[in-house]
Amino acid sequence: MTTDAPSNGSNLNPLIQSKRERYVDVLRELLSKSAEGEETLQDEIAGHFMRLGCQVESISSRPNRFALASDFAPPADVPEPDRVSVVAVQPGAGDGRSLFVFAHPEGEPVADTDTWQHDPFAGTVENGRMYGWAIADDLSGVVAMICAHDAIRSAGLELSGQVTYASTVSKRRAQGIYAVLEQGYHADAALYLHPAESGEGLGDIKSRASGILRFRITIRGQLPDTGEPTHTPFSHLGINPIAKAWIVYHAITALDEQRAQRIHHPAYDEIGRSTNLHITHFEAGDGNRAGRISPTAIMTGALAFPPNEDLTDVQRELEAAVQQASDSDPWLKQHPAQLDWLQGISGVEVSEESPIYQTVAAAIHDVTAITPKVQSLHAASEIRTPILYSGIPTLGFGPLSGGNTQSGGTDEWVSVDDFINMVEVVAKVIVDWCG
Repeated sequence: MTTDAPSNGSNLNPLIQSKRERYVDVLRELLSKSAEGEETLQDEIAGHFMRLGCQVESISSRPNRFALASDFAPPADVPEPDRVSVVAVQPGAGDGRSLFVFAHPEGEPVADTDTWQHDPFAGTVENGRMYGWAIADDLSGVVAMICAHDAIRSAGLELSGQVTYASTVSKRRAQGIYAVLEQGYHADAALYLHPAESGEGLGDIKSRASGILRFRITIRGQLPDTGEPTHTPFSHLGINPIAKAWIVYHAITALDEQRAQRIHHPAYDEIGRSTNLHITHFEAGDGNRAGRISPTAIMTGALAFPPNEDLTDVQRELEAAVQQASDSDPWLKQHPAQLDWLQGISGVEVSEESPIYQTVAAAIHDVTAITPKVQSLHAASEIRTPILYSGIPTLGFGPLSGGNTQSGGTDEWVSVDDFINMVEVVAKVIVDWCG
C-alpha cells in the first residue's frame, strides 16, 4: 500500500495551525451547547455551516423507522419523538469526485456523570486532553467537519466535486443516517468521523466491521404435579429446564468451535479467530426460592461473524444447531427450544486498494507521519450504512481518545493535538478527493 502520495492540500497546515485556538474554542462551545439538548446543539451546528456558505437542510425522522434489507431489530418499547439531522452541502464547481462526510452529535446525557472528575460540559483541557460528554463519541467528529470546511474556505480553495456534510443523530436508535440517505444524498465515497475504540487515534482506519447476531433461546420445563410449595421431594416428577438448557448450551459451544475451525478471514488473524459465538446471560428460577423448579430457562447470547459471511446463512447455522439439540432429547423433541432473533447486523469491508482508502491513508501519513492500519475488530460500525444502503465506500477514523461513556468509561476525552490533526486530515482528504 502506498501512503506517500502527494497531497494537494499540503498548504493547509500553516492556516490550520494559525486557527488552532479558534477550532478548539468551537469544540468547547458546542460541547457547552450540548448540555441544552440535541435540538439546540443541532441548531448551532446548522448555524455554523450556514455561516460557512453551505446549503443547509434539516431532516426530521422517527427513530427505529429505517432498516437495511438484511438487518433487523425489534421495535422500540416506547415510541420516540422525531429527531433531526442536519445536512450541509457545498456544491462543486466542476466535475470532480463527490464526498459525503458525516458524524453524530450527542445532545443530552444518558449515563451517570456524578463520578466524573471534570465538568462534562465545560471543555476543560488538562495534559493535552479536552474532557467532555460524548466528545469522542462523537462531537469531535462533527466539529472536525465544520473546522475542515472553514479551513478550505479560508484558504480560498474552490472544490471541483461536491462535498456533503451531515450531523446525523445516532444514539437511542435514531438512525439519522438512514433518513439522510433516503432523501437521495449520494457521493462517490464517504467518511465517518468517529475514532476507532482501539485507542490508536488516527493510526487506525475503520474499513471493515464484523456482523453480529443477538438472540434469545427459551427452554420450557414441566413443574411436578403437586400443590406443595417446595418441589424438591417431587423433582423427579417434573422436568427441570436448566438440565435441558445444558443440552442446547453444549450444542452452541460445539458450533462455536466448528465455526472457529471452518470460517476464516485474514483480517482477524491478529486475534486468532474470525468468528465467535457465546452465551452471555442465563436466567431460570428464583434465587430466593431454591426448592422450586422454574417453568423456563432462558439463554441470551451473540454471534460475531466476518464480512465475507452472509447474515442469513449464519442464522441458518445456529437454527440448525438448536434444532439438532432439540431432536437429540425426548423432552426437547416434543417441546423444542425456541430461538428468537433479537438483532441482526451485516458486516462490511472496503479494500485497502480502493481509491478512497489510498486517499485517506496518504492524508493521515502526510499529517502525522504514521502509516495507518485497518481496524477490523469493531462490530456494527456506522460505516456499514452508506455501504449497504447506497453502495458508497465508507471509511471511519478519528482522534486519539478515551473514557468512552457509552462503553462504560468516565471522563471522556480527546487529544487536542490529534483533534487538530484530524481537522487537517479531513480537509486534505476533501481537497484531494474532490479536486
